[in-house]
Amino acid sequence: MVLPLASMSVQAGFPSPAEDECAQRLDLSARLIKHPQATHILGVSGNSMEGAGIFDRDLVLVDKALRARHMDIVVAVMDGEFTIKYFYNRNGSTRLKAANPTFPDIIPRDGQLIQVWGVVICCIKQFIK
Repeated sequence: MVLPLASMSVQAGFPSPAEDECAQRLDLSARLIKHPQATHILGVSGNSMEGAGIFDRDLVLVDKALRARHMDIVVAVMDGEFTIKYFYNRNGSTRLKAANPTFPDIIPRDGQLIQVWGVVICCIKQFIK
C-alpha cells in the first residue's frame, strides 16, 4: 500500500502552519515489513499490554523471522495458549511480563517452555469505524 507522505510532521503540542503539498509517497509495506512471508496480522484481545500502548481490539504486525531479544514485545505460546507480552530474558531467567501492573509475570514451571511465536513490530489502531 502506497500512501502520500507529507513533508511536515504533525505537532502534538502547539499547532504549526499546515502544508498543502505532499513531498513524496510512502509504501507502508516496505517501511514496516522486512520479512513479508513471515509477517502476520493478529487481533489483540485483553488489556495486559496497555502500558505499551497496545489495547483490546488493536491489530499487531508480528514477524516470525525475528529472534526475540530482551524486552521485545512478543507473541508467545505456553501450554498451547497464545499471549502477547514483553520477553524478559536476563541472567538465565526467562519470563513473560505484562505492561499492566495488575497482571503477574508468567514464569515457566518445571517442564514448561516459553515458545516465542514472533516479535511484534507494529501496532495498528483504528479510531473511527
